[in-house]
Amino acid sequence: MNLRRDVFQAIADPTRRAILLLVASQSMTAGTIASNFGTARPTVSKHLQILTECELLKPEQNGREIYYHLNPQKMKEIAEFIEPFRKMWDDRFNKLEAIMKNYKND
Repeated sequence: MNLRRDVFQAIADPTRRAILLLVASQSMTAGTIASNFGTARPTVSKHLQILTECELLKPEQNGREIYYHLNPQKMKEIAEFIEPFRKMWDDRFNKLEAIMKNYKND
């Protein structure tokens, strides 16, 4: 059975989130990415495969090396999904702050 992964399954794993943070600032090869983790390179390669399948990373061939870089469009999709939840929590914290200010002034 071939289950299609989505971006939220991909970012659920802490190692994959760490990989995204690594490549957010610059493109890296699989070897460079793997050197940042205490796991076997095939394990990191599997994470890269999942992130690539979900289009969070884009591989780019440069000579013999493949460089992975962040796909900002997919990251934007995640941000857009999360935005209503962020707004809800901001509103709740703002209300709590107002209540605390009133309590402090009493």
